Amino acid sequence: MECEAVIGLEVHAQLLTRSKIFCSCPSQFGAPPNTNTCPVCLGFPGALPVLNREAVIMAVKAAMALGCTINPVSIFARKNYFYPDLPKGYQISQYDKPLAEHGHILLSGNGQAKKIGIKRVHMEEDAGKSIHDGFADSDRYSYIDLNRSGTPLIEIVSDPAINSPAEAYDYLTRMKVILEYLEVCDGNMEEGSLRCDANVSVRPAGERKLGTKTELKNLNSFRFLQRALEYEIARQIGVLKSGAPIEQETRLWNTAEQRTISMRSKEEAHDYRYFPEPDLPPLVVSSEWQAQIRAMMPELPEAKKQRFVEQYGIPEYDAGVLTNEDLTSKDKNPNGVESLAASNWIMGDLLRDLKEFNKGIEASPVKPREIAALIGLIDRGEISGKMAKEVFETMFREAKSPHQVIQERGLKQITDSTEIEKVIREIIANNPNAYEQYRTGKKATFGFFVGQVMKATKGQANPQLVNELLKSLLDS
Repeated sequence: MECEAVIGLEVHAQLLTRSKIFCSCPSQFGAPPNTNTCPVCLGFPGALPVLNREAVIMAVKAAMALGCTINPVSIFARKNYFYPDLPKGYQISQYDKPLAEHGHILLSGNGQAKKIGIKRVHMEEDAGKSIHDGFADSDRYSYIDLNRSGTPLIEIVSDPAINSPAEAYDYLTRMKVILEYLEVCDGNMEEGSLRCDANVSVRPAGERKLGTKTELKNLNSFRFLQRALEYEIARQIGVLKSGAPIEQETRLWNTAEQRTISMRSKEEAHDYRYFPEPDLPPLVVSSEWQAQIRAMMPELPEAKKQRFVEQYGIPEYDAGVLTNEDLTSKDKNPNGVESLAASNWIMGDLLRDLKEFNKGIEASPVKPREIAALIGLIDRGEISGKMAKEVFETMFREAKSPHQVIQERGLKQITDSTEIEKVIREIIANNPNAYEQYRTGKKATFGFFVGQVMKATKGQANPQLVNELLKSLLDS
């Protein structure tokens, strides 16, 4: 029996507001435990929430970028459940009337495009964080840090339309890029500002009815997402082939054992006893406000990719890589540098060194202006392409400008024809046998003379000028 997987992803993205969603406590990561708290986010009786306007603007930007329809009126609701790091005993979220609906993300791999629908984007507050320490039962402690409680989130729920772990990886990657372009989420999965749960089911190939799903949690990296999905799909296929039923449950990804393990039976919506939040009025996002927010949005990655191809003549693959992170695609060009040359340096040397030293583009020691300066030096003939490679390596490793490197290492290209001609004449005079071989028709010795000139000038002679002068002198 051939089976196919059906996957839906629920992405939780922390919004980059300076304060929490319903109070003025700072929302930054890394503060000492339980210091960024107040009666509102601690759930004290009588404390009333007040909605953060900036969080709404960021949420609307994200929904618009994902092609969603913004609902003019949405309702906050109480999602009731008990958990130690949820001090109120409920989470303020949105349920039947969310902020936005009916969007999509376009995946384009192997020359084919596939549209993954987005069912809804809704706003909610984050819970706190439980920290478990120790291994033996006698030495095991659990701590609660409520700094994260009340941090603004958007939850982005996809349709069950993803059919492989690779597609899920691509979907989440594109989602992360869009959110980072908008500067509404930093996408840091290690710090928990971007989290993902996956609903997974399998069914016989060609069957239209969805199978029983399991929910996967604890997917805090792209790699873990892919591995957990691969394991869970294989597990469910094995259960189906054995004739046993799939249990609807929530499962955790165990990184140490590289497998999913059962956590609890899966809750349904009615288990949370949703009802409208009595302390918050309906959220109204008028058409006028929507227009103002849309005018604030930057150019998005897919549009920028197409513009790079059409405006700069950059190959489509390269344009896709360059626009995959906003920091690699700043195309302001004050120095008039040829765009394809800039693309080649970024695609080749820069991305190679970033990968080798395990750095993100934001931590690159070589900035865009310095790449432009290096290309300008090549274009003006001050250094050769080969010398530029050496200069770039030093720029990256020592965080220096190209002019600094050239000055310190004396790498400036020799373009004085009189100086180069003098070197050529000396080399011809010192190699009479090679000169005779060239004169009698053995033209391969030309390469020997080029090598000797470059060696004598320590690679700094302009190669084109060397070739022109050498041919003229040898033939005369």
